[in-house]
Amino acid sequence: MKKKLLFSLLAVFILFLGACGESDETEEVEDQVWADIQEAGEIVVGTAGTLFPASYYPEDSDELTGYNVEVFREIASRLDLDIKFEEMAYDAMLSALKSGRVDIIQAGPREESREIFAFSDPVKHSYVTMIVRSDDLSGIETLEDLEGKVAGGAATTVYSDIARKYGAEVKTYGNVTNDAYLRDVANGNTDLVINDYYLQSLALTAFPELDIQLHPDIKVHPTTNNVVMKKEATVLLEKVNEVIAEMKEDGTLSEISAEFFGGLDVSKEPDEEIIEIDGIE
Repeated sequence: MKKKLLFSLLAVFILFLGACGESDETEEVEDQVWADIQEAGEIVVGTAGTLFPASYYPEDSDELTGYNVEVFREIASRLDLDIKFEEMAYDAMLSALKSGRVDIIQAGPREESREIFAFSDPVKHSYVTMIVRSDDLSGIETLEDLEGKVAGGAATTVYSDIARKYGAEVKTYGNVTNDAYLRDVANGNTDLVINDYYLQSLALTAFPELDIQLHPDIKVHPTTNNVVMKKEATVLLEKVNEVIAEMKEDGTLSEISAEFFGGLDVSKEPDEEIIEIDGIE
């Protein structure tokens, strides 16, 4: 009788172990993205390589750096992975992610993109402002004054959506450096550039010779930057969120931010009073 009971208990124990193994294996199979990354030992990242201070090459250097880049490097390191960067224009990044050319990018979540992609917890908080000519603010006092103006920007960003919402024409660019946008405002080829507050503030310091400035009164649309991956990458998303939480807890995100944003901490929500724009995600 005792032998029979012992055999039964052993059988149950073996079945339990088998069930655990199946659960782990199912989790891995459900996230083929993570399984492929683990097999390769490398995570492939889509980034611009032309946008100071997010993703750029310092003068006289062939080493890619920037806030986005160093956040990616830290995530890869904590996941015990090598990292490879693929440089491309912003408008190409979501397509590259969807096709599997890259594993992750950084972008802000939007309703339609949330249906296709998964977004991590934020690694950056900011809001939207605009660069205009210093002498007359490009004739812009309120958002309604964008009617008939020309805004430089990428075609598929929330910044261009804001420009179009208020009647501006959007002049699109390829994967160009910041100075192309800024010089066009200064010489009158465009009237403004709508973009992230922190990025634009630092871009201005790099080109003091240009007669342009941040608009003093327009602060709208709070934004976040998140790590983006395929919707089905459930295990990868969980692991990236765990790493981001660790980086916030131990101060790493704040340290990286201070390095690239003049001592400011973009990993925390700004204290500014920011106006929401109806109809803009």
